[in-house]
Amino acid sequence: PGSPQLSILSFKSAFHGRLFGSLSTTRSKPIHKLDIPAFDWPQAPFPALKYPLEEHAKENAEEEQRCLQEVERLIKEFHNPVAAVVVEPIQSEGGDNHASPAFFRGLREITKRHNVLFIVDEVQTGVGATGKFWAHEYWNLETPPDLVTFSKKAQTAGYYYGNPALRPNKPYRQFNTWIGDPARALLFRAILEEIERNNLVENTAATGDYLYKGLESLAKKYPHAIQNLRGKGQGTFIAWDTPNRDEFLVKAKSVGVNIGGSGNSAVRLRPMLVFQKHHADILLDRLETLLKQ
Repeated sequence: PGSPQLSILSFKSAFHGRLFGSLSTTRSKPIHKLDIPAFDWPQAPFPALKYPLEEHAKENAEEEQRCLQEVERLIKEFHNPVAAVVVEPIQSEGGDNHASPAFFRGLREITKRHNVLFIVDEVQTGVGATGKFWAHEYWNLETPPDLVTFSKKAQTAGYYYGNPALRPNKPYRQFNTWIGDPARALLFRAILEEIERNNLVENTAATGDYLYKGLESLAKKYPHAIQNLRGKGQGTFIAWDTPNRDEFLVKAKSVGVNIGGSGNSAVRLRPMLVFQKHHADILLDRLETLLKQ
């Protein structure tokens, strides 16, 4: 029983769950960490990009390189050897923080060079939310992630892997009451069939582009209220920062808009895959009503 003193590296502001192991990689809110012991595992900085991206290309590239260098330093020097790196394609609970495909390719290259597993947490981004079925498809990796986790839109929870060595070699090494629940497997299969039948991933990509353009227009009219608009070309996985964010979210409900926040100041959009352009028009109209106030 027990395990060697290995570690999993995650990133500042990351969220990977609230149970014992996954909580040791979660870094988004202090309240999540109270009362529960944690493994002694490292955290690296996640790139803090400046927007608009096209106006800050040099600074953002330097910031991503700085973060990659720190990842490699931790892998080489951390006192508990790093066995895996886990990362979200977009840091969701931490504030909808993005990084470029080049950053993730660099991360994959580092993990391959040091024989460290590369785990991609697609719980929020997976199953079509970003305009591709998996967000890591945007990265054009030379070699795929070792593990990809999923849940949320799948209406179940699980992971897939390409390396047979990651398959547990004994029964009950991974087990809980609901593991392999056939009802959930059937539900996910039905969801997949609906997504394919109705081209919902393609719909999300097109609707996201349309919605982003509308939000860009609002950001020009109300630059104080819509700052650091991000998620272009990422389906409807769109966010921006706004002063007095929590007050803004409460007021949004008064005009019939139920949206959420993440991080310290982000307003994030998480519509369903059936969200279409006419729904985007309603949202944009209600947001402008709110911003005029």
